[in-house]
Amino acid sequence: MRYFKKLVGKNVYLSPMNIEDAETYVKWLNDLEVTDGLGSSCRVTSLEGEREWLRNNTGQYQFSIVTLKDDVLIGNCGVNEIDQLRQCADVGLFIGEEVNRNKGYGSEALELLLDYCFDYLNLNNIMLKVFSFNERAINCYKKVGFKEIGRRRQAYYSKGKFYDVVYMDILRCERKVR
Repeated sequence: MRYFKKLVGKNVYLSPMNIEDAETYVKWLNDLEVTDGLGSSCRVTSLEGEREWLRNNTGQYQFSIVTLKDDVLIGNCGVNEIDQLRQCADVGLFIGEEVNRNKGYGSEALELLLDYCFDYLNLNNIMLKVFSFNERAINCYKKVGFKEIGRRRQAYYSKGKFYDVVYMDILRCERKVR
């Protein structure tokens, strides 16, 4: 697969999503280890459904996360719910395979995505939500500069327990200079 280096970091780059990666995404989106943290563990994703989603979302700000060293697809990130008038948006990301987690790829991809949001989309406030059990993600978001702004208590049910939904955001003026 050939990827395009839209936003380049030290270890990863962000490339526009490609329909040829649909099978990889379906594998990840049907993996409970991946989807439990995304809040979509009850959803079943079909190959045709994913291909259709990729075809219909070409104008969106959704990116493949690819390793710079060997051009391997390792995850996805994107900007959603863009409100240009208020200069706000939501972001999200995931790393598909366990072997690629805890290597700093997620935080680097998020840094690149924030660069894109602030420098190219002219946004000021970027928000995300994460489930309280996902401490690894919360630590990643804090490392990049996100701050907790609130919680919706016991709003997510998984594996017999309720968890809080944690809301976090970052402002353009809070952005760390890299």
